[in-house]
Amino acid sequence: MKAAVLDGYNKNGSELAVRDMPMPEPAAGEVLVKVSAAGVNPLDNIIVRGEVKLIVPYSFPLVMGNELVGTVEKLGAGVSRFAVGDRVYGRMPLSKIGAFAEYAAVSTTALAKVPDYLSDEEAACVPLTALTALQSLELMGAKAGESIFISGGTGSLGAMAVPIAAGLGLKVATNGNGASEQRMLNLGASTFIDYRKQDYADVLHDVDYVLDTLGDRELEKEFSVLKPGGMLVSLRGLPNGEFAKRAGLAAWKRLAFRMVGGKYDKMAAKRGQSYRFVFVHEDGAGLESLPGILGERRIEASVDGVFELDQVNAAMAKVAAGGSKGKTILKIR
Repeated sequence: MKAAVLDGYNKNGSELAVRDMPMPEPAAGEVLVKVSAAGVNPLDNIIVRGEVKLIVPYSFPLVMGNELVGTVEKLGAGVSRFAVGDRVYGRMPLSKIGAFAEYAAVSTTALAKVPDYLSDEEAACVPLTALTALQSLELMGAKAGESIFISGGTGSLGAMAVPIAAGLGLKVATNGNGASEQRMLNLGASTFIDYRKQDYADVLHDVDYVLDTLGDRELEKEFSVLKPGGMLVSLRGLPNGEFAKRAGLAAWKRLAFRMVGGKYDKMAAKRGQSYRFVFVHEDGAGLESLPGILGERRIEASVDGVFELDQVNAAMAKVAAGGSKGKTILKIR
């Protein structure tokens, strides 16, 4: 099969090689998926640069890609959740990525059936963002009636996190370009702040939770709108000791991350708040729960650009450049 392969980490980035690789064989509890589309994410560039090797140490050559949609071609031993011909999507298991390929052997626990109304390209936009939102809200312990600020919510993550949070009964505030206000209100936000006209720190006070999508430059201000004792969960900050312990990492890694993320813990401690870092993991059951959470709302997926597999490096460069208005997709078949 054809696959996009990384042969080694490079802190300055490294182009992937598209070449023939052995066809995977599904083990017990896995299915062989004929991949139709794969999402390209900042995480893929982060992996290339070796920035998550303390969390997940990969071996080379490494078939890249973290989320896919495709059709079940073959069942491994003991599989009963899926049948040959099912259209499925999922976030690849952390320890066994490989979505940038014509075929992938994937654990059934990572997969769910694709809602019929989503095209393959749209479905490839969903797993990472949806699971990031679900796992962040789970980490918070968020309950109906509580409030949450989702920073920079007009991006692809916000398009998933806002309706999921609203579907769980939270009061959702977000900010972004005013042109997206009505869209975000339709998705379930109760408060929208146009960053060109107002600073969210002047509008919001004592929210129960903050979901940070902006990282270091905004974290201190985001803590300022959080209530004493509240929790901030970050996708873009740095891992801390709590994350390392939760992830079951070795003692020396816990010490390293405690030092790296210590400045955020200190920010939080000023008002008795807490800081958490999320690194999304596979969860087919979470994806299956989406329709029930969203109710009458459909999953919204925004495709910004579609590339062929042999254009993978152009797709990776597009994502690295930023400024995307949706997900960049590799069309595999």
